[in-house]
Amino acid sequence: MALVNGSQILARSLRRLRVDTFFYIMGGPMMAAETASVEEGLRAIDVRHEQAAAMMAHAYGRVRNTLGVCMAASGPGATNLITGVANAWADCAPLLAIGGSAPLSQRGKGAFQEMDQVSAFKPITKWAEQVTDPRRVPEFVATAARHALGGRPGPVYLDMPGDVLYRQVEEDDVVYPDGSADSFRVRPRGDPALIDDACRLLAQAERPLILTGSGILWSGAEAELQQLVELAGIPFYTTPQGRGVVPDDHALSFLTARSTAFREADLLLLIGTRINYVIGHLSPPRFNAAARLVQVDIDPGEIGHNHPADVGIVGDARAVLKQLLEAFPSRADARRFSAWRQHLTEVEESKRADAEKAMSTDQRPIHPLRLCKEVRDFLDRDAILVVDGQEILNYGRQSIPTFVPRHRLNSGVFGTMGVGLPFGVGAKVAKPDSQVLVLHGDGSFGLNAMELDTCSRFNIPVVTVVSLNGGWTADPNREKTGRELGYTKFHKMAEALGCHGEYVEDPAAIRPALERAFKADAPALVNVLTDWRARATTAAFSQYST
Repeated sequence: MALVNGSQILARSLRRLRVDTFFYIMGGPMMAAETASVEEGLRAIDVRHEQAAAMMAHAYGRVRNTLGVCMAASGPGATNLITGVANAWADCAPLLAIGGSAPLSQRGKGAFQEMDQVSAFKPITKWAEQVTDPRRVPEFVATAARHALGGRPGPVYLDMPGDVLYRQVEEDDVVYPDGSADSFRVRPRGDPALIDDACRLLAQAERPLILTGSGILWSGAEAELQQLVELAGIPFYTTPQGRGVVPDDHALSFLTARSTAFREADLLLLIGTRINYVIGHLSPPRFNAAARLVQVDIDPGEIGHNHPADVGIVGDARAVLKQLLEAFPSRADARRFSAWRQHLTEVEESKRADAEKAMSTDQRPIHPLRLCKEVRDFLDRDAILVVDGQEILNYGRQSIPTFVPRHRLNSGVFGTMGVGLPFGVGAKVAKPDSQVLVLHGDGSFGLNAMELDTCSRFNIPVVTVVSLNGGWTADPNREKTGRELGYTKFHKMAEALGCHGEYVEDPAAIRPALERAFKADAPALVNVLTDWRARATTAAFSQYST
């Protein structure tokens, strides 16, 4: 009989689940597994920091609506994954992190890089386990994928001891899972009685809003959402990570009237997003305290969390939207909301001219909003935009639209600095024919800047635009402790790593620099000197006083 080792079994298990790409840094005891994965036909992209490997896998999975995979060596290699895995956990993104670990046979003896890695990952994953027998590797891989993709998505961790990876067993003793990882998704429908209750509240409302998040993306419900928006004539908003599910320039999108809409709505239909700080916990004064709430979520624990729901529907976003589309037509009368839409249209129009004027300033140093305008006007409609930083993140969120689902990525609810370039790489690997632009703050860029080397080695033509304001956050008085970073010549760094580099001080030079960067057909960085005094306004993330 033929023999096969744990490394080969791991690689074959991934291939059987239709995994086609993974991000990693080589190292013991995972090297044989990584080699075996390549031999099985998986694309392997080795990076410069394991944190970035997890972030790339996160973005790859988000853009492709599938399971992202990353690997790392034992000890510090595995612990370096933690920030990226934690970000996926906060973002509810399906990610399989695989870490090598010290041999089981030497546990408790002070083996090289011996630590309880599973316990380190448990608080930031849906599931974390260690394989102890190579014959059970397929079972554990399938279970990991089932946890990552089933119900509310999230990251999982699989611990692979060295002696399990290198131990040989009879090939006939190994049973592999059937079907792709995506087959593990479940699509529960909502309670029909609650669907009727939701339709009744919608029919009674005068100023309703639909507010959605990433649950629409993971369930693939963008078409159903747009149908409901248009059938009912209800204005819609999304969380920053959920942009593009319905195009931002849709007739029922009122982006600059967001504050007014939240404050005055009398009913909220919340689908696939958590009631957390991103939407102000739905609390006044940001939201109308008297507004009714219809909440749809695949996780029962989210119903009524932080805010009581008048109707709470547990179910997959796509399945529930289909139910609403079936039930609502007999009660739908989009004309009843015409006054509400007209009110938001007037607010939108009154603010749009001022917003465009602010973005068109020719001041020097360049205002970040002018940089956002040039990026906005340059990008293709289906471009993938990644934004990471502080001021530039907030300015970009406010001013650059998205028109395609899964084509907007940012640091998400965890606020993780440094995701920008790794996210851009993962997105470009996922969709190589799409424009990918990363709009980065200079501080956040520095955290994973060496991934330019990854771009160069694999010829991944991501374009990174750095808002170079000389420090962490804006500071009109330059008094913040630890703020100053200086004005690093990141464009020269990019050139040294084999990328195209540009430096821009004049607002009129931004677009030509973008054109050259994308025509370079290579990784590129445009370093734009921006105003260190420009401070974006945004809702407070936390309340530190009691």
